[in-house]
Amino acid sequence: MIGLLMRSVIFGLTLQLLLGVSGAWAGPPTDIVRQIIEKSLDIIQNPSYGRQEKQRKVRSIVDPHFDYQEMAKRSLGPNWGKLSPGQRQEFVALFSQLLEASYSDKIEKYAQRVKIDYTGEILSGDTVEVRTVVVKANDRMPLNYRLIHEGGTWKVYDVVFEGVSLVSNYRSQFSRIIHESGYAELVKRLKTKVSEITRAG
Repeated sequence: MIGLLMRSVIFGLTLQLLLGVSGAWAGPPTDIVRQIIEKSLDIIQNPSYGRQEKQRKVRSIVDPHFDYQEMAKRSLGPNWGKLSPGQRQEFVALFSQLLEASYSDKIEKYAQRVKIDYTGEILSGDTVEVRTVVVKANDRMPLNYRLIHEGGTWKVYDVVFEGVSLVSNYRSQFSRIIHESGYAELVKRLKTKVSEITRAG
């Protein structure tokens, strides 16, 4: 269900948080990301931590700055309103597991191979887009964060990789599956995908 494009987007999501950056930051949203990067790099580059411990520690730093519920809600679109509170809670947990399972095994492998250039922030009400470019070898790939202001801080709710929104891609896929086979089938497929990626890692 998750194609090469979506894997690239999810990979890009993690790269932005975990790899070295260059350029000045424009305000609090970018500053928050910078803090996450510095703390995460300290962990990733610490040889005293094992692979699983590194993942656990990095996750504890990253998770508070991601609004998984907002991401899940937007990914389901109108179908979110049809879910019970219990179903919503289950879906958010499953959605966050899907993201983590899709990118966690790539963190250390690529940690030293790219850099991130900041190119600015675009503020719109209670949301902001932090624009960056992933620089790897001779490639320059636009990678933008969308953050929402809530609870007195900024949290990531979407990532746009080379003009393609992670949330929009998921919404398209999820809507098709729900339309063709129902919500229960979507949950079943997501659980299967998480299990497959976890075993492969």
